[in-house]
Amino acid sequence: MSTWANLGLQDSASPLMEQLIFFHDHALLILVMITVLVGYLMFMLFFNKYINRFLLHGQLIEMIWTILPAIILLFIAMPSLRLLYLLDEINEPSITLKSIGHQWYWSYEYSDFNNIEFDSYMIPTNELSTDGFRLLDVDNRIVLPMNSQIRILVTAADVIHSWTIPALGVKVDGTPGRLNQTNFFINRPGLFYGQCSEICGTNHSFMPIVIESVPVNYFIKWISNKVNS
Repeated sequence: MSTWANLGLQDSASPLMEQLIFFHDHALLILVMITVLVGYLMFMLFFNKYINRFLLHGQLIEMIWTILPAIILLFIAMPSLRLLYLLDEINEPSITLKSIGHQWYWSYEYSDFNNIEFDSYMIPTNELSTDGFRLLDVDNRIVLPMNSQIRILVTAADVIHSWTIPALGVKVDGTPGRLNQTNFFINRPGLFYGQCSEICGTNHSFMPIVIESVPVNYFIKWISNKVNS
């Protein structure tokens, strides 16, 4: 999760988020190179006294500054398209989780396991334990196995919501009457926090998401307890 004065991206917890971070660094490097080049040219232009009163046109330089930006855009567009298709690919999921956005909480369904379902509300500040995170902890966490391909189906019951977990590189809009899907692969155990990132109303930031990533055998025990209870 993000911490105080953290200016960079969160540590990745999935291969897709790793690719997103690589693309971010790639695009930022190109941006820095362009900024330095343009800044240097402007500085030299302002502070030199070269004048060519016979210069009326310059086809060569105009051709260069037309073709060069097109090539730079290709260097950004090709990795971006590759990443776009990677994010959209569903690779034979082991588990399907359904998430339904409400005002102002999430409800979840594990439809593969005898329709386990529960609501997940934010814990109020006055009920929060000493080791909890204010405005981020919930009463019912999503428990998912690590090293497994997971598909999530997202919809909403009232207005548009957005199911977002930054550490996993997942952001899916939940639209009433429509079912959106994406996949992710959690490669380490831990707690991963997110929030509704759509402007769905005055309290959209008060419906957080918490994923608890556990080894597969712990997940099977958790599922068995849910089915038997």
